[in-house]
Amino acid sequence: MRFGVKLPSYVQIEPVGQCNLRCEMCPIQFRKDGPPHGALAFMKWETFTSLLEGFPDLKKIHLQGLGEPMMHPRFFNMVQYAAGKGIQVTINTNLTLLNPERTEQLVKSGLDHLYFSIDGSTAETYERIRKRAHYDRVLNNAEMLLETRKRLNSEFPHLSLVMVIMRQNLHELPDLVKLAHRWSVDKFFVQHLSHDFGEPTLPEEYRSMREYVAQQSLVHEDQARINHYFNEAREVAESLGVNLRLPRTTPRKHEPGTPGKDRCDWPWTGAYISYEGYMMPCCMVSTPDRANFGKVTEHTLASVWDGEDYNNFRQQLDSENPPEICQSCSIYWGVF
Repeated sequence: MRFGVKLPSYVQIEPVGQCNLRCEMCPIQFRKDGPPHGALAFMKWETFTSLLEGFPDLKKIHLQGLGEPMMHPRFFNMVQYAAGKGIQVTINTNLTLLNPERTEQLVKSGLDHLYFSIDGSTAETYERIRKRAHYDRVLNNAEMLLETRKRLNSEFPHLSLVMVIMRQNLHELPDLVKLAHRWSVDKFFVQHLSHDFGEPTLPEEYRSMREYVAQQSLVHEDQARINHYFNEAREVAESLGVNLRLPRTTPRKHEPGTPGKDRCDWPWTGAYISYEGYMMPCCMVSTPDRANFGKVTEHTLASVWDGEDYNNFRQQLDSENPPEICQSCSIYWGVF
C-alpha cells in the first residue's frame, strides 16, 4: 500500500551512538557502539549536512539519541549550521559536559530549546539512576547556564526540565517541581519509561532493560501512591506557577477502526535517524537492530521515507494488529 506521505518537517537525529562512555548515565548499558567495542560512534558531518539538504521543508530538528549529543566534536557546528538555515534546533542533554566556555558557546549557538534531564531531587536518588554522574555538578551547570544567558542578555536557549518518573523516584517529584520553579523553566515535563521492551523478537542483550522497566514502571505501581505524589506535585506547581506536565498512568484503549495516526502519528509526521543513517519508526525504538527501514546514506531520503518497508509499517499501525514493537510502547498506549 502506498501512502504517498510528504517528507516530514520535523526530524530527530542521533548525533552520538555510544552510550557506554563517560557521559552515559543509564543504569543498564546495552549498546556496543564506540569504545571499547569499536570506533567512536559519531554521525559524520557529511551525513548530517546531507540530511538537512534532503529535507527541503524541514522546520525543526531535535538532536537526541542514546548518547549525550554534546559529546559530538562538531555539536556546536551542527546547531549553528541548522539554525543558519532557519531551522528550529532543540536538544535533550544530561547537562554534564558544560564549562564556562562551552556554556557561552551554547547560548550563542542559535539553539532554540534545551531539555535537560534530572531524575531525582537528592544526590542519592539521582546518582543511583544516573551512573557516574554528580548531582551537585549538574545543579551548578544549570545555574551557570542561567547566569550566562542573563549575562549575555539572551532568552535562548529556552529551558525545560525533564524527569523520567519511576517507582524509585516518585516520592521526589514535588521537590523537583520546586527546583523547576527556582530555575524558571518553560515547562517541567514528567514522562514514563518509554518502552517496556516486551516484543517477542527482542534481542537477548536487551533482556536486562525489559527486567528494569518491569521493576520500575509506574504502570505496575500502587495507584494510591501515584495519586498521592502526583496530587502533591500539582498543588506545588499551581502555587508556584510551574507549567507541569504529568503522564497518564493507565493505558488508553484503541477502539476498532481507530486510524493509525490517532494511535501514533510518528511514522507519518516525523523521522528518526541514527548516527549511522538508519531511518527508524521513532526514537522509542532506540536501536536500528530492533526496527529500521534502511540507511538514508545508501538511498535517497524520499525512497526510504515512502518505501515499501515504511509503508507496510504504516499500514500495519493503521490496523487492529499493530507492529509488535508498537504494542510495547508508552506513546502507543498513551502513558508516555
